Amino acid sequence: MELVYALILAFVQGVLEWFPVSSSGHLVLTEKLLEVFMDLSFEVALNFGTLMAIFVYFRKDIVYIVRDILEKRWDSNNAKLGFFILIGSIPAGLFGFIFRSFFDSISGNLLLMGSGWIVTSLVLFIGSSSARRSQKNFGYLKALVVGMGQAIAFIPGVSRSGMTISSGLFFGLNEKEAVKFSYLLAIPAIIGANIVTFGNKTIPVDYLIPTMVCFFVALVFMNISFRYVLNDRKNLRWFGVYTLILGIVSIVFGLV
Repeated sequence: MELVYALILAFVQGVLEWFPVSSSGHLVLTEKLLEVFMDLSFEVALNFGTLMAIFVYFRKDIVYIVRDILEKRWDSNNAKLGFFILIGSIPAGLFGFIFRSFFDSISGNLLLMGSGWIVTSLVLFIGSSSARRSQKNFGYLKALVVGMGQAIAFIPGVSRSGMTISSGLFFGLNEKEAVKFSYLLAIPAIIGANIVTFGNKTIPVDYLIPTMVCFFVALVFMNISFRYVLNDRKNLRWFGVYTLILGIVSIVFGLV
């Protein structure tokens, strides 16, 4: 039964990582419903599965970024995207180093998660109604602010993709570029979490099957999200409605 529960959680992570609803929050809710508890290292292992999916899905973009940086084509769009990712990763790196253990310790608090989902909802409504602007004005400072949105997502219930996609749209990125930047911005964060959790050790053998299931599920639903769901900013409002309802329900149950 432990393997069954682990596979259920892997499926939840693989599906919801690509939608602005806080996959980590849903993992906590799923664990509560199944009455199981998985430690932080299991969640990090599942995130490694989503990391592999990002590398596979955006392999060409990643190769172009690395190539242009190494060849010192620093004015190219690919190199700039790479530098934006590095700059945008700074807030999450600092915030995670200082506060991650604290937020992990309170991740199951329904009142806090509910509040986080309501914050996510408000941000999604702003992102869905943001006016289209020229993305030529997107620079390092705005990339840093988007990264701050990723850092805020350490708060339980706050969606990392919701914060980064919405802020990217607000600062002028089109839907495709905002979603791509959000997904690629997760790479340093996930790598950092794996290093902190596992160090130079390998992922435990018991986690390999759930991690691979998460990887394959993530590939499928990342494609669905990127091509058909988040390709229109107006669709964010539906996720905003969902997270608002989820937040209110979570707060009510937390009070009860």
